[in-house]
Amino acid sequence: MPFGHDMVHSLSTVVDLINTSPTAGGEECLSDLVQLGELVERWQVSGVDELGSGDLAQVRALRDAFHRVFTAPDQAAAVIRLNTLLGETRMTPRLTEHDGHPVHVHYFAPGASVAEHLAADCGIALAHLLVEGEWERLRTCAAPDCERVFFDESRNRSRVYCDSRTCGNRMHVAAYRARRRA
Repeated sequence: MPFGHDMVHSLSTVVDLINTSPTAGGEECLSDLVQLGELVERWQVSGVDELGSGDLAQVRALRDAFHRVFTAPDQAAAVIRLNTLLGETRMTPRLTEHDGHPVHVHYFAPGASVAEHLAADCGIALAHLLVEGEWERLRTCAAPDCERVFFDESRNRSRVYCDSRTCGNRMHVAAYRARRRA
């Protein structure tokens, strides 16, 4: 299934957001407003004027909710979890064109907080993925010491590592060394 630019962008944003959590196998990478601001800038989250102290806690809670969608035991559970998340989000779909991007749909309500913005745009992208029967593309890295999540964009749904240069390479080298010892 070919994925549009907006969908890939939103799915990449939610993956990056989830992977800022210590539960994704690392350290807390969303520890202050500076790091939240860097995430907003990195993913060009539009419509966010100023970040306040409440934004950090809201985005962290949203991050945990998205992580529960990614790690749902099956599609039915993912649908329930995503519906719960979307049900708590104000949305106003509207067409927009900005920053050199072609016309696309934004789902967040005008004046929405950064958490609501991310919940709406990323949540709708996940909803489209579930509707298309592509839930299995939401994955957790297969490396035993990695808990990072990723979105498998490969044509044949064959990706198993969050990053082929780190986890994938490390696992392939370990398998090679094990074969050489045998």
